[in-house]
Amino acid sequence: MKYILILADDPIAKHFLEWTHKKRVADNNYIIASLNEDIVPQNSVKSFIYEKIDPTSFSKLLAISHEYTFTTVFIIMNSVDDTNYVLQNIRRLDKKVIVNILDRWNLEYNQYDDKNLHLINSNTIIASHLYHNLPNVPLIAQNIGQGEGEIMEVLVPYGSSFAYRHVGSIAQRKWKIVALYREQKQLLPSNATMIRPNDTLIIMGRPMVLDGVYRTINRRKGLFPEPFGKNIYLILDFSYDQEYAIHYLSEAIYLQEKLHKKKLKVRIINSTNFSLMNDIKRHRSDDIEISISYGQKEFKSIIEYDIQNFDVGVVLTSINTLTQNSLEHRLYALKKLIYIFGKNSIYNSKTANIVASNNEYQMESISSTAFDLSETLGLNLKLCNYDPDGDFKSKKIILEHYETLSQIFNYPLDIEQEIANPVRELKNKNDILHIVPFNKGIRKRGVLRIFSQKIEDYVLSINTHPKLFIPTETL
Repeated sequence: MKYILILADDPIAKHFLEWTHKKRVADNNYIIASLNEDIVPQNSVKSFIYEKIDPTSFSKLLAISHEYTFTTVFIIMNSVDDTNYVLQNIRRLDKKVIVNILDRWNLEYNQYDDKNLHLINSNTIIASHLYHNLPNVPLIAQNIGQGEGEIMEVLVPYGSSFAYRHVGSIAQRKWKIVALYREQKQLLPSNATMIRPNDTLIIMGRPMVLDGVYRTINRRKGLFPEPFGKNIYLILDFSYDQEYAIHYLSEAIYLQEKLHKKKLKVRIINSTNFSLMNDIKRHRSDDIEISISYGQKEFKSIIEYDIQNFDVGVVLTSINTLTQNSLEHRLYALKKLIYIFGKNSIYNSKTANIVASNNEYQMESISSTAFDLSETLGLNLKLCNYDPDGDFKSKKIILEHYETLSQIFNYPLDIEQEIANPVRELKNKNDILHIVPFNKGIRKRGVLRIFSQKIEDYVLSINTHPKLFIPTETL
């Protein structure tokens, strides 16, 4: 059983005691020393013991201390002189007991030199509550952990880059989505949980990281490649990319210029052509960093290090560099967008194409990013519903989802429905950027896939168009 001493003559003590009485913390007994009996809640339970005494009286306090051993003391007084006098009396009796003072006067800890003293500044608390009711200000947990913002509550607005994304598709480095509230119900999110507008996220991590996450959640479209990361990373493997290296670099610079305030890092591996390397080095600038790996170094670890430390959101590479080095698994685990170069350049692309599949989960997961990228690059967005049997109704929910986002993002969407083999139709397309869900299945390759009509079974064998792989979880 713990005894808490409350020394009070301030009206706020009444509210404090009413709150304490309502919560009824088990195993706590409260000794209330005050001349004002009105501060004690009516019909209070036995754990509330009222002593009608002057809280500044040392002799009265001494008598109470003989009867009870206190674990915590609260001083809630009207004047700073009475507050200091009561504190002196407490310290005469016990130098180590924890004392909490209601501070209305902006007291300083160093004037007391007391490690077991907690000053609760009422002005700061009120100002903080008022501040956190301002628009665009995150609500942080002030009484948990260090109380510096390592736990934060964030409302997801319409148009947010987090809206209509699955939790598992968001790279959460040094922070984590730990809970989600929707329609006044708490959800413990799994990787498959979709974040929707008006959801409230409880996020945990380093305060500086959470500040950045908060800003990202609350900004509207035009943030591509966030929330996967911020910057652009080009991998050039001279074992496969020498012939097109300058072309690939030009595309990377083009994307960097389109994606405002983004930096480009170029990583060259298996570098043997020094003349070509010198041509590439000439493009160095404040926003373009070029790094070279010589010989057979552990370049996979180097690439992972680069991605994590450069805040990479989208990785640019060729099909050969991706597949011959078996980078799919590592990049998938890092939850990064992958841009695959094609024979046709992104400069000439006029349309961003998504081929609808029956996997509603994956189609929903890539939708928000597809709209954001299309608007950023000025591309028409087209959802292609191809079915050899003409079974268009099976994808009705997916089409409705994209039409809803088109209205929310205020961005036009074309829907094309054809009785056709999706693989054949895709091969016949010109001037497109192909947007593809990036999942575990897309990394597998095998002879039996020649009998498949699924786009994901062929996407790494079609090198005509540039592609954007958007990571999704596999249910």
